[in-house]
Amino acid sequence: MTPVLNQKITGDEFQVDTARIRDIQLLHLPGRSFFMQEEYDVVHGKKLRRGYTTGSTAAAAAAAAVEMLLSGQAVLHAGIRLPGGERAVFDIENIEITEGRVACSVTKDGGDDPDATTGLAIYAEASWRKSPGEQKIMLEAGEGVGRVTKPGLACAVGEPAINPVPRKMILENVERILDRSRCETPVLIRISVPGGQEVAKKTFNPRLGILGGISILGTTGIVEPMSEKALIGSIHVEIDRCAAEDPERILIAPGNYGRTFCRETLGLDIGRSAQISNYVGESLDYIRYKGFSEVLLVGHAGKLVKIAAGVMNTHSSVADCRMEVIAAHAAALGASPRTVGELLECVTTEEAFRIVREEEYYEALKRRILGRMLHHLRARLREEVRIEAVMFTSIGGEVIKSDGADRLIREIRQQQGVDSMT
Repeated sequence: MTPVLNQKITGDEFQVDTARIRDIQLLHLPGRSFFMQEEYDVVHGKKLRRGYTTGSTAAAAAAAAVEMLLSGQAVLHAGIRLPGGERAVFDIENIEITEGRVACSVTKDGGDDPDATTGLAIYAEASWRKSPGEQKIMLEAGEGVGRVTKPGLACAVGEPAINPVPRKMILENVERILDRSRCETPVLIRISVPGGQEVAKKTFNPRLGILGGISILGTTGIVEPMSEKALIGSIHVEIDRCAAEDPERILIAPGNYGRTFCRETLGLDIGRSAQISNYVGESLDYIRYKGFSEVLLVGHAGKLVKIAAGVMNTHSSVADCRMEVIAAHAAALGASPRTVGELLECVTTEEAFRIVREEEYYEALKRRILGRMLHHLRARLREEVRIEAVMFTSIGGEVIKSDGADRLIREIRQQQGVDSMT
């Protein structure tokens, strides 16, 4: 059916005639959600627009669907209250109104953050439930919303991946609309995301054991552009999952090289590790908070060498002191000025190690670098968690291990139920 569109924004404190929108200077971007004032962050010297989480998007669609269920009329925009008290307005699309049922969607707008879910249509369907004694608002997940299959996540095994804060946001915004209308009839809200199953393959969900679609996420309702918070939050979720499987020991790796080395050389089950990207310090902080007893860090020398200088974010845009670390320790062991100069001109750690591989101090050099790296790692953990490390290079098969690394590798393998190494 063709809806009759009225010209109002629905939601708590958003009964605003659209002609008034221009007067209060709302910046409306067609096809996008918008704040009461368009907000930006400056990231790496660029002005980047903020966006909204899947949780905010789902809440707006749900609020609009319930408003239309009550009134029988379509609305163009829906306003909701975010967890921090901010208010935001969203475009409503794909409206379908039938007797006792309304469906609509909001397009997920992550701002200038490279979010895989941006552009997805988040649908909400609202319908009346007539059974007596039912709770006032029931929330279900439909197509494209993942389901949790592993313990340790914010949602229990078997539940849809609608995290607690988005769930609360959906329920509270819907409840305000029902209360305003003094409606006591129970309502069912179903959230779905067509195409969510395919998009989920580009996210952390498969590694986390969330299958069948994306997660409905968000703690503030707002996506910070190029947000490190979102990445660190994903790492925390991985660590939570690992804690549910083994609260004593955890295997962490900064990148894909480290994970491949764990699987192919150390024979470890990388599916039960936490990929920490470049956020070594933040990951160790959370590991300490979770109360682990031991941690095994496995990574390529190109990243881990930086830790020997106290660098806890190993991304090249943050710091690149690889050659300075190797050259400084080589000089302390007697390397000639010429050798030090050559080391400082190297591009890769493999090249640097190749230059000094035949020197008599080579083994001592590796021990010095590893020792300094462990010094900074232990300091970050406040000596409350034992840490062992394995550092390797891609060329030449160089492997540098801390004294207790082999023991911890064996214990992790045993806990994982992996056959002994051949």
